[in-house]
Amino acid sequence: MSFARRLTRCPDPHDPAIGADAAGHYADHPAEIRALVAGAAGCSPYLAGLLHREAEWCRAALDDPEGARDAVLAAIPGLDPAALRPGLRAAKRRLALFAALADLGGVWPLEEVTGTLTRLADAATDAALRACVRQEAARGKLPAGQDGADDGTGGMVALAMGKMGAFELNYSSDIDLICLFDDSRYSPDDIPEVRAGLVRATRRMTALLSDTDADGYVFRTDLRLRPDASVTPVVIPMAMAERYYESLGRTWERAAYIKARPAAGDRDAGAAFLRTLTPFVWRRHLDFTAIEDAHRMRLRIRADKKLYGSGLEGMNLKLGRGGIREIEFFTQTRQLIAGGRDPSLRVRGTVEGLAALAAAGWIPAKTAATLTDHYRAHREVEHRLQMIGDAQTHDLPRDAAGFDRLAAFMGRDAAGLRRDLADRLDEVHTLTEGFFAPDATPPAPGFDPEITERWLTYPALRSERAVAIFNRLQPQLAAHFQDAAKPDEALARFDGFLSGLPAGVQLFSLFEANPDLVRLIADICATAPALASYLSRNAGVFDAVIGGDFFAPWPGQAALTAGLSAALEETGDYEARLDAARRWLKEWHFQVGVHLLRVLVDADTAGRHYADLAEAVLSALWPVVVAEFARRHGPPPGRGAVVLGMGSLGAGWLTATSDLDLIVIYDADGVETSEGRRPLPSRTYYARLTQALVTALQAPMAEGRLYEVDMRLRPSGKQGPVATSFAAFRSYQRDDAWTWEHLALTRARPVTGAADLAADVEAFRRELLQEKSRGATIRADVAEMRRRLAEAKPGGPWDAKDGPGRLTEIELFAAMGALQAGSAAQDPEAQIAVAEAAGQLGAGAAGALRAAHRLFRAVQATGRLLTEGPIDPDTVGEGGRRLMLRATGAADVAGLTAEMEARSAAAAAAITAGLED
Repeated sequence: MSFARRLTRCPDPHDPAIGADAAGHYADHPAEIRALVAGAAGCSPYLAGLLHREAEWCRAALDDPEGARDAVLAAIPGLDPAALRPGLRAAKRRLALFAALADLGGVWPLEEVTGTLTRLADAATDAALRACVRQEAARGKLPAGQDGADDGTGGMVALAMGKMGAFELNYSSDIDLICLFDDSRYSPDDIPEVRAGLVRATRRMTALLSDTDADGYVFRTDLRLRPDASVTPVVIPMAMAERYYESLGRTWERAAYIKARPAAGDRDAGAAFLRTLTPFVWRRHLDFTAIEDAHRMRLRIRADKKLYGSGLEGMNLKLGRGGIREIEFFTQTRQLIAGGRDPSLRVRGTVEGLAALAAAGWIPAKTAATLTDHYRAHREVEHRLQMIGDAQTHDLPRDAAGFDRLAAFMGRDAAGLRRDLADRLDEVHTLTEGFFAPDATPPAPGFDPEITERWLTYPALRSERAVAIFNRLQPQLAAHFQDAAKPDEALARFDGFLSGLPAGVQLFSLFEANPDLVRLIADICATAPALASYLSRNAGVFDAVIGGDFFAPWPGQAALTAGLSAALEETGDYEARLDAARRWLKEWHFQVGVHLLRVLVDADTAGRHYADLAEAVLSALWPVVVAEFARRHGPPPGRGAVVLGMGSLGAGWLTATSDLDLIVIYDADGVETSEGRRPLPSRTYYARLTQALVTALQAPMAEGRLYEVDMRLRPSGKQGPVATSFAAFRSYQRDDAWTWEHLALTRARPVTGAADLAADVEAFRRELLQEKSRGATIRADVAEMRRRLAEAKPGGPWDAKDGPGRLTEIELFAAMGALQAGSAAQDPEAQIAVAEAAGQLGAGAAGALRAAHRLFRAVQATGRLLTEGPIDPDTVGEGGRRLMLRATGAADVAGLTAEMEARSAAAAAAITAGLED
């Protein structure tokens, strides 16, 4: 469609005579075009000059706007070296004119205008870079690379930064470049000569783009964003830049690299370099220190430029109050905070960034829409300011005449423009200021000085910055502690939490930006000391509270496995994957604990969630362990192996501190040796593979450990091999296993490994339980086991696990019922139901066992949040006691103690009767 038919707006000529003169050159075009030309020329001396100089080209281009633009861009790479200087300037004049007309007439949206200017900058920079590098090579000043490749770049790339990187160039923008070269292409001895040659090429490139002559200029070029610009040359080796960012990079440089893009030269090398900077730009943990850093930058800008005034006259629309930079800082800082965890936020454009933040739930959709609208409006005003004289300015007019010209350029009246600008600037300031500089909090009430006096000796408060942030948090903490059942207990536990933190700035910044987390840590300290102790060692898990669907419905084991598998797939080497699994598990473990603490789930549900996590870890990690082992010793011989979950894992219910009872069964299927670089006999292969799995699960690493592993339930216990062949397992279970081993199999469950072998193992388990259900000594053996347990672990009043009628006895008796019935049921309550259905238990006895089992499971699960040792109502604190009462439904501690005694007595009586029948 032609230009004229797409016009939606038109400027008014501030100087009608100049406008009319320019329009005369377009007499053969429709009235709408002549009005646009008159308005543009009548408001902008710069555009008036271009409309005269490029009239012939522009008249033809109006028939096919996009085609004319693309033809200009396509011609740039083919310019001869001698024609490059005037050719680039002609391209700049034409596209600057055309972008202005398309912008003023509403033919192109803002993104098309800025995108066109950016594409021109890319093409011009690439052409200039290649020409200047080739000139150095032709003079013999640039050694050949080791790979012999000659692509005309010498391994040099120009990274587009800022608005150029994001395809957001404003109308008269400088272009910010960082020039690097791939030093890996060259011999170390040649690096000094290469660097000298490329420095000369870079200086000629910038002169070719920036110098003004009779034909104008292309782009003013700024190279000062490079590392340590005051002392480094204009182009530096990539390895040197990488070392700088790893050791000295600052928050503002991280923000700059959000928009970085290889724009010219060796783009492949540039893209590879940016990938190496991913950990620098996108931190693994939620990075709320970026807020304070960004706020400090904002204050420095305001102080240096004196831009904090409230009037419109002379105000800097980019850097001033409520201006463009406020929106950019707001967007980029939010991206830096969460982009390490959420790759969807790693976008370059400001509008794109706002949309991504809203889609991910980091900002309200209404806020994103409002800031997007104001950003586009600000940019249009900015463009008009720059079009007037082709000046890199952001200052609003200083007098009424200037506002009259600007208003005419926008087709508006000056009073309406002023009101609109003031309203937009105020709303941007309102929406962004609170994020960077929340309202000051009142002074904190006094804490117990015996506790607070030692706080400054803790590692978390060793820096002035940490102390400053923490002091701002104290009023909130104090208020929440006062709401606790026992404020002194809560404060003492917070002291323990604080003393265990290795550092404080990051976590305190996280708390300051998210007040709900302050309430959460106060709740935890007031209620669950074991969880508080865990958090002091694993404070990074707080990220999960605000970094995802922390309070969403439970995803289930399959989704958890898929999520962890995907996370491991994206991680690098083997050890990094093991640490990634540990981070993942810690966050999910914390989520389950908080849900139980807040009574969002009951104890039974929390136990099933903990079991889901364990199964997800095993299911996702087993293939990783196998692949790593196979890399050295070849694929698993035969049919592979299967991992059986035993005990509580097999029953699908764990606590926060449960270890994992595992058995590994393999089937070499007649294959004697693996096939790999270092082959192993099949038996040795699977034994070492099993040891590798155990190490992967319980080895202490930077991120801690996953689980303690217990393999004593394997055939022959500690004396047997850690991995058992399927044939040996069947033989042992049929001919040599004791009754307790058959009882253990009632709660066995394949959790990961070769699917066909898992099916065969489960089929054998069911078959075996049927065979052994007729064993004459089952009841007597269980009675003897019960007697030994009572002697070894008599339990206590609040011991949920050991003692008469407590969990161990109930689950042992339930397993006996399942074995005698030949049932495949694995959950203890399902096994009780089987025994009841088979007539082994009366309804009253079954009910007593179920009621006791549920009560003691609730006590057990909740107790693991309160203490890492035995549960004692006198030592878990008032908050802990209240949590235990909420979890069990008891009215008070005395009532709960009485109920536990009554339930255990009833269960013990049912078990005794069942064993005597």
